[in-house]
Amino acid sequence: MLEVRNLICAYGKVMALKGISLKVPDNKLIVLVGANGAGKSTTLRAISGLVPAASGSIFFNGQEITGLTASRILSMGIAHCPEGRRVFPQMTVYENLELGCYLRKDATGIKKDIDRVFDLFPRIAERRKQVAGTLSGGEQQMLAIGRAIMSRPKLIMFDEPSLGLAPNIVEQVFEIIKSIRETGTTILMVEQNAFAALDMCDYAYLLEAGSMALEGSGQELIHNPHVREAYLGALSHA
Repeated sequence: MLEVRNLICAYGKVMALKGISLKVPDNKLIVLVGANGAGKSTTLRAISGLVPAASGSIFFNGQEITGLTASRILSMGIAHCPEGRRVFPQMTVYENLELGCYLRKDATGIKKDIDRVFDLFPRIAERRKQVAGTLSGGEQQMLAIGRAIMSRPKLIMFDEPSLGLAPNIVEQVFEIIKSIRETGTTILMVEQNAFAALDMCDYAYLLEAGSMALEGSGQELIHNPHVREAYLGALSHA
């Protein structure tokens, strides 16, 4: 479904991505792991059109999307659930969900999908008229995931969905992400909880300093000595 080829991205003179390549097959859950500053979020931002590529190519369902606008990429079926939730704090839960489908015109389908989000997240259903900025961190993450679903994407990219959440909420969020995949939506996820991410994914890539260091199934990376020493020692017991 998605293929990144030799992607290079820079912020001024700082090289954030140094020619990375990856593939995301249809209906799979693929994760990117690595230390802070490795280039994981930049990869997602480049795919969604928020960061320009200095060189390299990005293909979605066989069509090159490198250089397209973020709204055009969204309309093609790629949704981006960003790090830090980024809900609209002065708008209600319901209004945030409506903004997730601003490119759609099918009123009946929109109503059905809002009901689906509320079924997935009963806690935000109870707060549908509440201003989003007053929600807890976990509730805001649920809203951000719901907003991403509203565009009916073929691929959802999650950037650090567990960041700053209590352990019981993290477990709930991961279960929701797995259930979204089970409905046929492809997922590319960046996650700082490397052990949990590798344990739930179909395939994984390890980014180090803007370069692709390793790839393999989640279990292969979990049992890789370098990954275990560098990334799983503290995180697997967190």
